[in-house]
This record gives sequence, C-alpha cells and structure tokens, in this order.
Amino acid sequence: MYFGSDNTGPVLPQVMQALNDANTGYTGSYGADPIMDRVRDKVREIFEAPEAAVYLVATGTAANVLALSCYCPPTHTIFCAPKAHIHVDECNGPEFYTNGAKLTLVGDQDKITPDTLRTAVEGEGNRGVHGPQRGPLSITQATEMGQIYTLSEIAALTEVTKSFGIPVHMDGARFANALVALNASPADMTWRAGVDVLSFGGTKNGCMGVEAVVMFNPDKAWEFELRRKRGAHLFSKHRYLSAQMDAYLTDDLWLTTARQANANMARLADGLRKIDSVSFRFDPQVNMAFVDMPRAVLQRLAAQGAVFHADTPDLSSGAAEDQITTRLVSDWSMSEDNIDRFLTIAAG
Repeated sequence: MYFGSDNTGPVLPQVMQALNDANTGYTGSYGADPIMDRVRDKVREIFEAPEAAVYLVATGTAANVLALSCYCPPTHTIFCAPKAHIHVDECNGPEFYTNGAKLTLVGDQDKITPDTLRTAVEGEGNRGVHGPQRGPLSITQATEMGQIYTLSEIAALTEVTKSFGIPVHMDGARFANALVALNASPADMTWRAGVDVLSFGGTKNGCMGVEAVVMFNPDKAWEFELRRKRGAHLFSKHRYLSAQMDAYLTDDLWLTTARQANANMARLADGLRKIDSVSFRFDPQVNMAFVDMPRAVLQRLAAQGAVFHADTPDLSSGAAEDQITTRLVSDWSMSEDNIDRFLTIAAG
C-alpha cells in the first residue's frame, strides 16, 4: 500500500526490455545514437512540432533548471507559484544554474492566476539597474497539489506573458497525467497555448530515470547543449536514456500508464468519499490527492503497512480526532486489491 509517491513504483516492463535490447554492441555516444533519432522524431510527431529541439536528461530537476537557465540570465527573475517544485524541492537549483537569478513567488496557491501574475510581473523590472529584470514564467502541469491548468487557463496566463515579452516554461513531471485528464492534445496544452519550453516527465510515469526537454522554438538549442554539458548532465552512454524514452512513447504507453495511475486514484478517492471523517482539499484530477484524515485513521493505516505523506511528522502523539492533511499518490502499477485494502483499513 504505497501511496507516498509515484517515484516509489517499479519500472515498466517495456522500458526494462528496451534497456536490455539497447545493451548490445556499440553505438554513438553523447546522444548520437539511432535510438535518440527515433525519440526526436516521435516527440516532434506527438507535439506536432517538426522544428522542436529535443534533449534528454536523467532527472526532473535537471530538466527544469537547464531549461530555465536558457531563458533567464542572472540579472532576471523567474515567476512561479509558492508551491512550485523549482522553489520548494530543488535546493536552489534554478538559482545555481542561472548563476544567481532570483525566484519571484506569484500569489499564495499552487495555481497562478492572470491577475496575480500581472501584479507580480508589474512589481519587477521597474527599478532600472537596481532590481531584477523580468524573466520567464514557470507553471507546473499538474501542480504539486494535483490540480490542473485548463487550456483556457494556460492561454490566459500566456496572454499576460506575451504582453510583457517574457517566455513560458512548463514543468511537466506529471504532464501525461494532466493531458489524459483534460483529454487534450500535447500541442494544445503546450506551444499552441503559448508555452516555449517543456520539461516532459517520464520517471514518475514508469521510466527508470529519464526526462525530455522540448524547446518548441529551437533558437535556444545550442545554448541548452552547452549548458547540459557544462552542468554535467550529458550522458556519454546516452543510449540508455534514449531507450527508456523510446519505449515510453511507443504505442502510446505513456498515455496508457497515465490513465491507469489516474484511474487508481479515482478508485481510491471514490472509496474515501464514503468515509465521513475524511475530506478532500481539492477534488482529485490526476493521480494525487490531498485529504484531511483523523490521526487515529492514519495510525491504523501506518500500523498495517500503508505508506503515505502526512503533514505531521509524528503520528504517535496527539488527539485521535485531530485532522491531519495527508498526500496520497498512485502510480500505474498499483493493484486494485491494495487500494481496496487501504480503504477497508481506513474505514475501520
């Protein structure tokens, strides 16, 4: 009953097989392998972006910080939500890779609104040489709270950025989960809506460790290559990144696993709604939910081996009826039996 993170699940059998298949003979290094040629073609076809520059790295943090560094000089600032991964979970990686650009937090929620964005952008870049200049907007799809930006919401944000001439980065660690939930096309959720560069996630959705950076305008492609090398994220045996992404994109596997992960959360959420003492912070839209649950329920679940992330580090002390916010995340591999067992224990 592992609901702590979709990072904890196994690798897709198709990805493991692709790695094994790639592990023969000799081939070009540093991305000059024929598998990467297929990956590049597949990504361009999926996103309907024949001129897009496509690069692979091993982690989501690398994808985010390297992409952002191409669009944000050290004299500028990156606009993001307070709960964005680049602010909360990347150990000042964006600041490091941009050589000191700051982050400007927009609003107080996980989703940014056009009004809060405009206010934040207007508050920067107006002090001449004394203040940070206006840099890119970074949005997360799906957000760290499991919410989704609709296509119209993305377009409304990019309308603001266009008025200021600043680029847009999308952190898509759970891009596939958001895409299938919206039943949208990859192009409509990115470049058609005004997104300039995407961190396209694979690891959370069944890969061993691979993310793609997709630059819809290839003007920054060479700079990205230089930054990736300088930042020590260019793999010499690159074929093992290529093989993962190739398998992930074959026969819509990436969409199938995202739908399964979302369906697993929907099954869990349907069961939790039947428990009077449990309430949701947001209606789950993807494979993540934030729920308020009594301490006694969480203690019972933990005692039976359930894994989850509770806001309170110590469940052992405190009133049994205390409501504790808990993050639950499902992945593609989760069995219905484990979901139902979790629900049975939670119901008491």
